[in-house]
Amino acid sequence: MIPTARRGARRTGTGYAPCHHGEILQGVFLDGEGRRCAGLVTLPLAGPGSRAVFVRRPGTAPDALTVVPADRTKAAHAAVLAVAECAELAGLPPCGGVLRLAGDIPVGLGMGSSTSDVIATVRAVADAYGLRGLAADTVARLAVRAELASDPLMWDGRAVLFAQREGRVLEVLGPALPPLVVVGCALGGGAPVDTLALPVREAGDADIREYERLRALLRRAVATGDARLLGEVATASARRGQEVLGHPEFDALTAIARRVGAAGVQIAHSGAVAGVLLDPAAPGLRHRVRRCLRALDAHGIPATRTFTTAPTTKETPHGPAHRGGDRPAGPDTPRRPARLPAL
Repeated sequence: MIPTARRGARRTGTGYAPCHHGEILQGVFLDGEGRRCAGLVTLPLAGPGSRAVFVRRPGTAPDALTVVPADRTKAAHAAVLAVAECAELAGLPPCGGVLRLAGDIPVGLGMGSSTSDVIATVRAVADAYGLRGLAADTVARLAVRAELASDPLMWDGRAVLFAQREGRVLEVLGPALPPLVVVGCALGGGAPVDTLALPVREAGDADIREYERLRALLRRAVATGDARLLGEVATASARRGQEVLGHPEFDALTAIARRVGAAGVQIAHSGAVAGVLLDPAAPGLRHRVRRCLRALDAHGIPATRTFTTAPTTKETPHGPAHRGGDRPAGPDTPRRPARLPAL
């Protein structure tokens, strides 16, 4: 659906985008035409996010952008792309402007910090051109052009298998993942992972069959709300990711999950963040969480935050960003650490 422009497009627009807590499933899958395609399913995380404010400067060149903080190069590229797209849709001349970003997502842990910046930027530009929201597939296309590979944060928590390098949905699994309680932690001491330095492992026919098997199991888990089955898929995917990431604490993490009766574990395939997945309907949940936290501490694995995937906030997923309580970004404003005290 083509978004419509509001009368008298404003010069200032705002946008918001959430982050995620790594992946539930990542691998190589077959698309509708039987073509191999890299894809992933992320674990939503409410709370931390990126907020963008874009102020148009009519009469300036479209690439005449001031970005604060200045190091957000992917967001800057996204702003230029979004200006061209949104100006045409709104029937207005493209122009430059000022982009300001603020957020509280830790960088380098595999939580989608750069994608969150990019999506918030695209939504802010659309708002500045008076558009009533861009379709998620349009945002995805712009995000992939801006950063080469993107997380599916523009789908606002829906459970989708997303081709991160192509910006398209391979399958809509359902409106949301089954409810989970996640005891978050950081592997490798929380050190950022340089994904470009990781070895590339080509997927063979046996790998494709296994990924498709996990995809079918996850589809069933979402359809039936089965947290246990989802945990089985996440653990199998994490174990495959471990072949590349090589986190020394991984065996301890899976042992802790078994000991506390968890559904499984998940890790960021491009970072250090991980989680023990608990079924909120299982008996003795609080006791399990406490035992898990004590076990993580005993193994020297820093716990970060415990959260549920059930919606707990009314944060607006896009459109006007909430300003109350946020300090504006300045030229040397670093990303604040999120509410992840161990990091």
